[in-house]
Amino acid sequence: MLAVDTNIIIRYLTADHPEQFARASALIRSEDVYVCTTVLLETEWVLRGGYRFGRDRIIAALTAFAGLPRVNLEDPALAAKALDWMRSGLDFADALHLAKAPACEALVTFDQRFAAVANALSEVKVRALTRPGPYFGDGRISTGSKRCAISLRPVGSS
Repeated sequence: MLAVDTNIIIRYLTADHPEQFARASALIRSEDVYVCTTVLLETEWVLRGGYRFGRDRIIAALTAFAGLPRVNLEDPALAAKALDWMRSGLDFADALHLAKAPACEALVTFDQRFAAVANALSEVKVRALTRPGPYFGDGRISTGSKRCAISLRPVGSS
């Protein structure tokens, strides 16, 4: 099995460079390829930002690519959940972050829209920090006995 970089997938999905498209296609047809989650995340970002693909086109492209017989995703269930949540309005990156946090009490963000959409979809709750309150305390958010904890101290502070 060969791990592929984002640019292989981009060439395959966009066919914007004929020679590289042919080589990427031949590779994907003839070899088992492994796609780590970070490559999938970067692929979505490049399609959206660099190629101006819309949400539906990205979902269709990534779903079709993931379904190819020789494509092996690092975590197919995670990717499927993130794409499903993307269909429901989450950004792909946010959906991946949320799907990777099942052992956490909550995912904390400043993004109120993300929190509103995610809380209708996920068992892991998303808390939007909108003003100082009980989440700040000593500058930390803790999930108690769970293994997740993040610091909200600004970079450079002690």
